Amino acid sequence: MTSAKSVTRSAPSTVQATAIVSSLLTVQTPGRGFTDFTSEVAKFINEARAGEGALTLFIRHTSASLTIQESADPSVLADLTTALSRLAPDNVPWTHDTEGPDDMPAHVKTMLTQTSLHVPVLGGRLALGTWQGIYLVEHRARPHRREIVLQFIGSNK
Repeated sequence: MTSAKSVTRSAPSTVQATAIVSSLLTVQTPGRGFTDFTSEVAKFINEARAGEGALTLFIRHTSASLTIQESADPSVLADLTTALSRLAPDNVPWTHDTEGPDDMPAHVKTMLTQTSLHVPVLGGRLALGTWQGIYLVEHRARPHRREIVLQFIGSNK
């Protein structure tokens, strides 16, 4: 059991949501792997004149996903790619293989990860941790053009 002395919390704050700002972000992937697009999301928050609120990100695909992950050490992303490949390998006899041997594994990987993210916005900035980045995870071997809906709901600066 955690001692009450080791837990702290800031005072609650209230904000009236006065803005809903949306944008469609298009990302060209190089093929399987992680694409960091944190800076593009931060630009959107700045252009939206976001103050306090919430950002939702939603990818409009079933063979790619979104994640918040370590942004300092690239070996983390390499190991995650290896782990996903072990969980849903290309070289098994999948029934659904319309677009090739990576078709069904890509769908499985998307199901195991996320198609949407929610990030708090505090003081006009993404409330990410020091080492966190926002990534598109491409599960297909070849390059793709992916669309991500960005929507901020909250107050303006």
